[in-house]
Amino acid sequence: MATLTPGSVYPVNAPYNVNPAFSGTFIPNLWADKLLIKFYENTMLTQICNLDYEGQFKSKGDSIRIRTRPDVTIRPYEVGMNLQYEVPTPGYIDMQIDQGFYFGVKVSDVIQYQADRDLMNMFTDEASKQMKIAIEEEVFYNAFVTAGPHASNEGATAGALSAGYNLGTDTSPIDESDPNNVLAAILRMSSVLDEQNVPPDGRFLVISPYDRHLLLQTNIAATFFSGDSTSMQRTGKIGTIDRFTVYVSNLLPKAEAGKDFVKAREATSTGTAVSDAKARRLMIAGTKHAISFAASIEKTEPMRDPTDFGDIVRGLSIYGRKVVKPETLVLAQVGSAT
Repeated sequence: MATLTPGSVYPVNAPYNVNPAFSGTFIPNLWADKLLIKFYENTMLTQICNLDYEGQFKSKGDSIRIRTRPDVTIRPYEVGMNLQYEVPTPGYIDMQIDQGFYFGVKVSDVIQYQADRDLMNMFTDEASKQMKIAIEEEVFYNAFVTAGPHASNEGATAGALSAGYNLGTDTSPIDESDPNNVLAAILRMSSVLDEQNVPPDGRFLVISPYDRHLLLQTNIAATFFSGDSTSMQRTGKIGTIDRFTVYVSNLLPKAEAGKDFVKAREATSTGTAVSDAKARRLMIAGTKHAISFAASIEKTEPMRDPTDFGDIVRGLSIYGRKVVKPETLVLAQVGSAT
């Protein structure tokens, strides 16, 4: 959080916390566009979700109808046979634009005058970073816990064809005591996607910083983690392994012993009770086809502060998210064996 404290020559009641505010001429549409661009530059969601329906809504409460591909039957052919025809009927999935976060901040005229930086850029940078954290945390929980992957893509018997891959469970997560166990689980996640006929191109893997630490202790994984520093700072990308582009995030859901998963920044003690569950966390993999995401800066409004000499700015970001192809999403639970 950026904090500007004015010089001692001017008395203040308390330091102003500005996260974000604005300075100079305020053009709402320009400010909103700038904030949205910075958000998309920083968020991991642009790397792991599809944005096919961006710009197709106007306000919170709208619904986007997503057409799904119909199945087409493939039949054997013999010379002289009568061909059969079908009329494929596409299905639909509705994505609700029903989520939102806002900010409301103010800045004193004196602080604005004394500032030696471009406050608008500084505040939009900070707002986009905080928005990234809030939205990613909610989307990760909704997509990975509330909606979740296909039933064949998680648990102790994952695999649509073989049911032969252990990806961990609430009561028996992948044992983190040996880093090679974590690496082996990632390789199994890749095989689970193979059994769902998921193309190898565009696959992603999201892991926690601690799981990255464990993987770097294995000889194989360490040779693959070679992402550029710019991508790491912005989106968490650290490299590739077994056809996965790997990202690190602090915002994956987590759970303590005896509890269900909660959002990353929530106290694990608030989770719903789960009998015999171990302390654990998620590793997530898939392709962009799994999750649809669309966001917009709905409103940015300036006004004069009625209680002081200064300006107030408030803004509203709205978005929708939907798991549309759960078969292209896979998760593993990693944690303590005891």
